[in-house]
Amino acid sequence: MEKRENIVMNKSYAFALRIIKLYKYLIDSPKEYVLSKQVLRSGTSIGALIKEAEHAQSKADFINKMIIALKEANEYIGEKMYTSMQADIAELIKLLASIVKTSKVNNGK
Repeated sequence: MEKRENIVMNKSYAFALRIIKLYKYLIDSPKEYVLSKQVLRSGTSIGALIKEAEHAQSKADFINKMIIALKEANEYIGEKMYTSMQADIAELIKLLASIVKTSKVNNGK
């Protein structure tokens, strides 16, 4: 059986790579240290949570992990930095929201 491409996983991985580059840029400015750590944690946790959801113990566990990933995607940074990544994070938010909504509907059946 051929494995389907996981679009949300691929996009979250690419986003995490961009976040790491942003983190490296931010740490050059000492006053941005706290922000840079939070950006790194939030940006890279999205993909980690999606990966965990692939091996969820139940549908409820899957939905919970996707909701947390969605929350992390919604937690974000200042306008200047956000603007450069806006399209990427907006797409991830839409994908995650759709997955959570569909999963909740299917879980009720």
